[in-house]
Amino acid sequence: MDAMIPITVIGFEKIKDELKRLKNIERPAVIKEIATARALGDLSENAEWHAAREKQSFIEGRIQELEGKLARIEVIPQGQGKSEKVVFGSTVILRDTDEDDEKRYRIVGDLEADLKTQAISISSPLANSLIHKKKGEFVAVQLPRGEKEYEIMDVYFE
Repeated sequence: MDAMIPITVIGFEKIKDELKRLKNIERPAVIKEIATARALGDLSENAEWHAAREKQSFIEGRIQELEGKLARIEVIPQGQGKSEKVVFGSTVILRDTDEDDEKRYRIVGDLEADLKTQAISISSPLANSLIHKKKGEFVAVQLPRGEKEYEIMDVYFE
């Protein structure tokens, strides 16, 4: 049996929304594209038909991938407001002790990690070093570019 995949409620909703969009919008649209391209005639040299079939293959593969993940997801309930310690789903404000600047990260599951939105995976070195630490504590993290030290400035749920 595959291991359960931890995810926040927000991440779970995003996956459900993507799956719904793929099934209810993308899949029917590509079926129409295929039918339109098929009506153009000879399929062996029909670029539109080949492109639509390739797109259909991608959509069907993504639907299977998401359905497989949904079967293994464990939604971890989040707290609200301030938190005593860093846990899954919490947002952490860190002060880089070398550069004296602040960074904000939300601790999430692997499926929803995205540095563009400051969402870091629970399995990342930084998140691992922060889990169960409290506001005011310092943590040293071994990163690819060497060790970094951070002070935990705040912990809360969004």
